[in-house]
Amino acid sequence: MASPPPAAIAELKAALGPSGWTEDAQEIAPWLTEWRNKWQGHTPLMLKPGSTEEVARAVEICARHGVAIVPQGGDTGLVGGQIPYGEVLLSTRRLRAVRDVTPLDDAMTVEAGVTLLEAQQAATAAGRFFPLSLAAEGTATIGGVISTNAGGTAVLRYGMMRDLVLGIEAVMPDGQMFNGLKRLRKDNTGYDLKQLLIGAEGTLGVVTAATLKLFPILRSRATAVVGLETAHAAIELLATAKAETGGGVEAFELMKRIGVEFALRHVPGVREPLDSVQPWYVLIELTSGEPGAAEAGMERILEAAFDRGLIVDAAIAQNETQVRDFWKLREEQSAAQKPEGGGWKHDVSVPVSQIADFLEEATAAVERFEPGARVSAFGHVGDGNMHYDILCPPGGDLTAFLGRWQAGSEVVHDIVAKYDGSISAEHGLGRLKTAEARRYKSALEVSTMQAVRLAIDPKRIMNPAVLF
Repeated sequence: MASPPPAAIAELKAALGPSGWTEDAQEIAPWLTEWRNKWQGHTPLMLKPGSTEEVARAVEICARHGVAIVPQGGDTGLVGGQIPYGEVLLSTRRLRAVRDVTPLDDAMTVEAGVTLLEAQQAATAAGRFFPLSLAAEGTATIGGVISTNAGGTAVLRYGMMRDLVLGIEAVMPDGQMFNGLKRLRKDNTGYDLKQLLIGAEGTLGVVTAATLKLFPILRSRATAVVGLETAHAAIELLATAKAETGGGVEAFELMKRIGVEFALRHVPGVREPLDSVQPWYVLIELTSGEPGAAEAGMERILEAAFDRGLIVDAAIAQNETQVRDFWKLREEQSAAQKPEGGGWKHDVSVPVSQIADFLEEATAAVERFEPGARVSAFGHVGDGNMHYDILCPPGGDLTAFLGRWQAGSEVVHDIVAKYDGSISAEHGLGRLKTAEARRYKSALEVSTMQAVRLAIDPKRIMNPAVLF
C-alpha cells in the first residue's frame, strides 16, 4: 500500500496534538502483531485520539487525502483484521470513559476503549450484570468486540454482542459522527444502522461508544465438570440440562481430552478435573434468580444424566476456587497449544444437533489428509461454535505443516459447509479468511455486501483488506 502523503501526515499530527499520535517504533511495535504471531504489520503513523471529536477529525482528514485506516481496539483478534500493512493505525484505547449507567433502563454507555472486564465491573458496581465473557476480557475492548460481534461463553443464554447492544456512536468513513446512543428496546423506524456496524470489522466506520444491555445479578450459580465417552452424549446432555432448568443453562463448554492434557502439561495450576480420565469433558454453568435453585438444578441434571448413561463422572465446584479452576482449564485451551508447536486454527459453527457428526467426519478427513495430526476441539456447544484446531504431528516438519494450512482448512471448511455451517463463528474474517469466504458465500451475498460498503465508504479507506 502506498504511503500516506506528507501533507496528510502533517495535518493529522496538527489536528490531534502531541498526545494524539506517535511514530515511535518501540511504542507502535506491540500493536503490529497479534497473539499467535501470524501477522506482523507496519504503519507510518499510529493515531491515538482521546475523544470522538478527535476520531472524527482524523477520519475526515484521511478521507480527504484518500488515506487508508485500520481501526484497532485491544489487539486480541486472531484473524489479522486489526493489523495494518501500510495503512494508518487508529487506536481507540484512549476512549476510556464510562459515560453513564442507568439501572432502571438496564443499560450503560461506555466508550470504545473500555475493556470488557471494566465494563463488567462498572455494571456490577451499579447492581447489574453484563454477560459477555471471554478469555481475553482484560484486554479486549468494547469497540473491538462490537466490530467482531464477539460471542464468548454465555451466548446460549444472552446472545452474541449483536444482541447486547442498544445503541452505537461511530465516526463514518467521511468523518461524520453517527449518534445512535439510544437506550430504546424498540425502535422500528427503518434500517437498523447500528447493526451494520456490529460485526463489520471496522470497514464501515469507527465505533467510538456503545450503549449496552444489562441484566439482574442472579442469586445462585452452580458450576460442574462432567466426563463423557462421546461428543454425541454431550449434545444429549445439553438437551437434558435445558429441559431440567427451563433456560437456566448459562455456559456449556465442550473439551476434548487432548486439550485437557495440553493444559495439564503447560499451564501452571491446572489440575485433573475428575478422578477418572475421559475422552470428552463438559463444563456446565447454571444460574438462577432464586437462591439455591441453580445448585438444585445441577443435581437434577447430573442425576438424570447418570441414569441415562450420558456421563460417567462428574464434579460440582464447592467454592469459588474450584469454580476458577474449572474455568481456567477451559479458558487456557488455546494458550496450552502454543508449546506444542503451530497449528491450523478454525473457528466454525454448525447446527447444535450436528456438532458430534461434524467432529467425527472432520477428524476422519483430517487424519486422511495429514496422518498423525492432532485434533484439539473445544468450544461453545450451546451455540454450535467449535474451535477446531489441528496441531503438527509430534516430531513433524512444522514449516511444511504450516505451509499446508490453507489446503487443510479447505478440508475442514468444506465439511462445515456440508452441514450448512459458517467458517467464522465469532472471530470474523479479517485478513485470514476474507478470500476464502468467497468459496462459501453466494454471489448474491458478496455483491450485496459490496454494494453496502460502496455506498458507505466509496473510497474504501476503512480497513480496505478486510471483507468484500
